[in-house]
Amino acid sequence: MKSRYSAYSVGDAKYIIKTTHFNNSDFTTDIKEWRESIIDFCNNNEFLSLKILEVADGENEAFITFKVLFSNSSMIEKSRFLKVDNIWLYESGSYEVEDTKL
Repeated sequence: MKSRYSAYSVGDAKYIIKTTHFNNSDFTTDIKEWRESIIDFCNNNEFLSLKILEVADGENEAFITFKVLFSNSSMIEKSRFLKVDNIWLYESGSYEVEDTKL
């Protein structure tokens, strides 16, 4: 989770794609378009911090609840990761965005 957050914060679309499970709704074989959408997201958000709230891990499945603080909002997500060939891949997540503007 921390490595994906770091990748988003620096715009490393290649890493995000590499660590996304094929069941994920964002997964596509159009890598160029997917890469551009990730970079667009990264460029339009300033990532300020990550806080891990809860971890429930198993041998091949893990759930991580975390909070990300952006410059103009925050997000709490519960993510599901699946282990494939001994590599953890982001499979899905449910999230809520909070506006932090005063």
